[in-house]
Amino acid sequence: MYTIIDIETTGNGIRGNKITEISIFKFDGEEVVDEFTSLVNPQSPIPYFITGLTGIDDQMIRDAPTFATIAEKVQQITKDCIFVAHSVNFDYGVIKEEFRQTGVDFIRKKLCTVRLSRNLIPGLHSYSLGKLCSAINIPLADRHRARGDAHATVLLFKKLINAPNAQDIFKKFLNSRSQEATLPPHLPKVVFNNIPQKPGIYHFKNRQEEIIYVGKAKNLKKRVLSHFYDKSNREIKMCSETANIDFKLSGSELVALLMESTDIKTHYPIYNRAQKRNVKQYAIFTYEDRKGVLHLAYNSSKVVPRPLKVFYNQTDCRAYLEELCKVFALCPKYCHLQETHSSCSHHTLNSCEGICASKEAVTDYNAKVEAAISSIKASQSEVRIIKEKGRNIEENAVVLIDSGVYKGYGFIDNQLEVSSIADIEAFIIPQKNTVETDRILNSYLLKKSSAIEKLTVFSV
Repeated sequence: MYTIIDIETTGNGIRGNKITEISIFKFDGEEVVDEFTSLVNPQSPIPYFITGLTGIDDQMIRDAPTFATIAEKVQQITKDCIFVAHSVNFDYGVIKEEFRQTGVDFIRKKLCTVRLSRNLIPGLHSYSLGKLCSAINIPLADRHRARGDAHATVLLFKKLINAPNAQDIFKKFLNSRSQEATLPPHLPKVVFNNIPQKPGIYHFKNRQEEIIYVGKAKNLKKRVLSHFYDKSNREIKMCSETANIDFKLSGSELVALLMESTDIKTHYPIYNRAQKRNVKQYAIFTYEDRKGVLHLAYNSSKVVPRPLKVFYNQTDCRAYLEELCKVFALCPKYCHLQETHSSCSHHTLNSCEGICASKEAVTDYNAKVEAAISSIKASQSEVRIIKEKGRNIEENAVVLIDSGVYKGYGFIDNQLEVSSIADIEAFIIPQKNTVETDRILNSYLLKKSSAIEKLTVFSV
């Protein structure tokens, strides 16, 4: 037994969406045996653009029952039935949320007529309900009203259930392990099945093959699948537009981050928020106080005229200063990691040799600060090659940084002899150095800097 359902809503995504009209046809595989259709009072204003689409306005639903009032009827008519809808995850998700708000857990098996149509009526240009009905001569009256759309879906479902190979397709779709009911309506399952469980980046594409989202993951398949379970308004809309997914393997998370940044900057996908915002930068600088003591400090890069090193978040900046304190036995107070008028104390670092308590000569302390400054400058003038895991066991990934500037990444076969920078550069795919790539690489290098002997970065 099936219940073929359509709803009209206030249009605010799953969580904020409220039903304004619902229509349910109970179908036994041959004919409709029951029907329930009702306007629903959403107890919230209906936006003008929704009224323009459906014709349902606040006046029409003023005396209509709330969903809580009709919930028992919806529960009864759908009991022991398979929930069928065009783009089923939307209708099912909204109804499930309405039930949740009444304290009821609504669970039904699902079938999506979009996905079924793509399998049983292949080759159509569009599988939207209106264009699909037009293509296969199904009458569609009262478009964008619940009963009109639900009745058209019933006629479509009759064609689908009687199509060649329908029995096998229905059985596969109803298999709880098939994930057919989870995938976006326009995404072929074979596309999802081809995504590996490896590190890399992925592109969500719409039906025009335009990239609408770029993401990265340690496990591509697991991360992509997580989008389909996310019930935020943005994720639902993005998945409803997704018709294809392609991917690129990276071998490591670092290379995936760099690849993702490049593709976001290249394509500017409409659903990517990250890397479109201005990032506040922090800079380390030095100055001399009245006693002649050299300080290391940090502040917003906007107010630092001659920065020694720039960071893209305050946490990394402080962590870098802490590392300098440890390596060069500097004072946390004079590195502005501890604000106090007395000598430094109660700090995680115990590197201070007494400059803040007048137990160390100013000249001796300043010499250590100068050494720290020299190390900062040296680190930004050398060529660095970061070695990471490749896309398979037969290669390594490399990232090239020259004089503090990101040059690109590449992949090198393990069997090749590499003895110079020139050898490595031949494999590098040139990339632009941006605020985001600086932030990614600075954060990576900072995390590795506490164990130089184990660092997968080497200077050539």
